[in-house]
Amino acid sequence: MKIKSLSVYLLLACLFLASFPSCDNTRQENDQLYVISDVATYHELVKRDSANQLVNVESLIPDIVLDIRYATTNNFTGKKIYNSPAAFVRKPVADALIKIQQELSNESLGLKVFDAYRPYAATVQFYEVYPDTNFVAAPWKGSVHNRGCAVDVTLIDLTTKQDLEMPTPFDDFSEKAAHTYNDLPEYILSNRQILKDVMIKYGFTPYEFEWWHYDFRGWEKYDLMDISFNELNN
Repeated sequence: MKIKSLSVYLLLACLFLASFPSCDNTRQENDQLYVISDVATYHELVKRDSANQLVNVESLIPDIVLDIRYATTNNFTGKKIYNSPAAFVRKPVADALIKIQQELSNESLGLKVFDAYRPYAATVQFYEVYPDTNFVAAPWKGSVHNRGCAVDVTLIDLTTKQDLEMPTPFDDFSEKAAHTYNDLPEYILSNRQILKDVMIKYGFTPYEFEWWHYDFRGWEKYDLMDISFNELNN
C-alpha cells in the first residue's frame, strides 16, 4: 500500500532521525515515520476496518461542548492553526466518549473538548513554536492526536454551562498542570480526579504532565494522519 509522504514535514522528521535510511513513500520498516496525507488511502483503510473512521464528535454527541482553541488565536502559538473548529476521533474513541458523557450527565456534568484529532502538520508547527517534548509532541515521532486517539478535555456543569475549576487553564505548561501536583484546594483536586476516574474507566490513559490530555488505549495500531478537517467532512 502506498502512503503519500509529506515532503516538508517528513524531511524535518528525518533530520531528527539520523538512524532512518530514507523517507520514501513505501512502508518498509516499523521504525520509519509514515503519515497518511491522501484521502483515498484513508478511505481504503476505513473500508478494511471501520474502526479507522475519523468521526465528528459534535455530530455524534450533540450535547458535547467544543472549545477548539487551535481554530482561534487563543492558544499558545498565538496563531490560528486549524481551518475550522472541529473535533474528530477514531470510531472506538467516539464510542467511549459517548459512554463518558452519559455517565457524567447523571451528575449534571459533561465534557468540553479543547482538541482531538490533530493533523500532523500542526504538530510540526507546535514544535517550532515550543520545542519542549514534555508538552509538545516530537515531530519525528508524531502525536497520539495525529492518530485520532487523543483528546484534550475538561468538565462543565450542565446546569450553569460553566467549566469546573481545574489546576490550570488549558495548555498551561507549568508544573501545576501535572497530575502529581497536589498543592491545590481540595475541590480542584476533586474536579481533576472526577475527570481522571471517568476517562480511565472507559479506556483512556492520563498524560502525566497535562491534566487535560488523555490517550485512548490501543492507539498504537492507528496510523499518523495529515488530512484536513475540510477533507474529512467531504
